Amino acid sequence: MGFMDKTALLDLIYVMTFFAGGLVLAISPMVLAHLLAPRHTRSVSGNTLDVIECGVPTIGATWIRYGVVYYLYALIFVAFAVDVLFLFPVAVIYNETPGLTELFEFLLFVGILTLVIVYAWKKGVFTWTSKLKSLPD
Repeated sequence: MGFMDKTALLDLIYVMTFFAGGLVLAISPMVLAHLLAPRHTRSVSGNTLDVIECGVPTIGATWIRYGVVYYLYALIFVAFAVDVLFLFPVAVIYNETPGLTELFEFLLFVGILTLVIVYAWKKGVFTWTSKLKSLPD
């Protein structure tokens, strides 16, 4: 065939097909959202172009500031969820080849996770301070 043999050409066709499929799957939601999205918000009692969440007009200011505590809880949750998911394959592998070194590595990893929890606890990350606004009489 000259430049490429038949299997290399077939492999190239497979790669290009998967690339094109991935490109279509990545771009199609954006195109569909652009085509199906409403162009204007509805006008309710003179509130033209106001955001209406779930069909209900908002009460008060829509832009509020959340405390950093929410983000800290989320970051700690994500970090520990990933770490716990990491423990499952590690436990499977260590189960196949038991040894003192593997047990030490496993306990070291769990120990570091425990130190992170203790550090966050000592820093006061887990204390929830409520900021209640006083209501006018």
